[in-house]
Amino acid sequence: MDTHAAGMPASQPVKAGRYRWVVVALLFAATAINYIDRQMIGVLKPTLAAEFHWSESDFANVVFWFQLAYAMGYLSFGKIVDVLGARLGYTIAIIVWTVSHMAHGFATGVVSFAAARFGLGVGESGNFPAGIRAVTDWFPQRERAFAIGLFNAGANVGAIVTPLLVPLLVLWFDWRMAFFVTGLFGIIWLAVWWAVYRHPSEHARVTPEELAWIRQDPADPVEKIGWARLLTVKETWAYALGKFLIDPIWWFFLFWLPGYLFQRYDLDLKTFGLPLAAIYLISDFGSIAGGWMSSRLIKSGRTPNFARKVTMLVCALCVLPIWFVQGVDSVWTAVLIIGLATAAHQAFSANLYTLPSDVFPRGAVGSVVGIGGTVGAFGGMGMALFVGYILDATHSYELLFAICACTYLVALAVVHWLSPRLTPVRVA
Repeated sequence: MDTHAAGMPASQPVKAGRYRWVVVALLFAATAINYIDRQMIGVLKPTLAAEFHWSESDFANVVFWFQLAYAMGYLSFGKIVDVLGARLGYTIAIIVWTVSHMAHGFATGVVSFAAARFGLGVGESGNFPAGIRAVTDWFPQRERAFAIGLFNAGANVGAIVTPLLVPLLVLWFDWRMAFFVTGLFGIIWLAVWWAVYRHPSEHARVTPEELAWIRQDPADPVEKIGWARLLTVKETWAYALGKFLIDPIWWFFLFWLPGYLFQRYDLDLKTFGLPLAAIYLISDFGSIAGGWMSSRLIKSGRTPNFARKVTMLVCALCVLPIWFVQGVDSVWTAVLIIGLATAAHQAFSANLYTLPSDVFPRGAVGSVVGIGGTVGAFGGMGMALFVGYILDATHSYELLFAICACTYLVALAVVHWLSPRLTPVRVA
């Protein structure tokens, strides 16, 4: 890997204006809502399994249909965002996912839950392609990893809020009302987004100095590039296979950790929320720290290649202790170990998410993100069925945690093998 950046231009624009951080705040809020809606099925797993008599494989099948839709939708939304832009692309996504999320309140069994989850997966697949496109439009390369880390931290806030809020809604009302109440968050966000968001070149609140800062990188082609061409580029697969390996681990954490805490530490609806929230609070730190670390290395003179990969290596090493977590008897010691792993995932993911904007022209970023999300969702589909089978057959998480521990080192090796220097590609 390169260790020093190429010579900087003699004249650099002066950092000015802060409106781009308002955009990050909007993306952060959308991602938090996205994860509240996504994680509720995991938090409610013990309640729903008891009411509908689900096996682990039944629950895995519900998760599978979400991930199938996510795979299909991610690819489609990547292209939609490239064609329509972040403002309209995000609007379509959140309408679809909010309506589908509220439809869970009418579900009566595995089939109807799977149908609602399918719709949710289609809509939620638009969150990251639209968000990353917005960051690409609003931030120069040197700030993108930090910006993506900040808005990606919304996932952890959503994951923190869910186990604290949803049990209260269930206790106050019932699980069906919990879906209706949380669906209001998406409606409110959409109204704010439509009123506030514009492309920076069209926004009245962006000063000429801030626009110059945003546009400081060399101009790249903006023409649309087809999927067929992108699929022949190895850098596309560096990103996509990275997603294929690490996304299933995050899905496993998101959907099965509540059930694991219930089972391993004999918790219930009133007591498991705080440990689970603590895990995702630690994750939140990881998301921000991972983006900050690579951005800091770039500012100190390192190349994006060096900065991204060294940060990802540190993260991969931090996941290793989770291999032994099932043997830990203290719930709070387990929280620290699992929290370190989830924080490392978020930091690793924040840097992986920057790779398309590091090496591809703007007109291809949404499509590459979409391809990677689709491939990652296919990995998640296989992981869901595998987890259901393993838990029904062995009633043990030991093998699953061992897989989690090793995957990030493998993912980094694949990324480096396919793109050893993260050199910008020409795909026109």
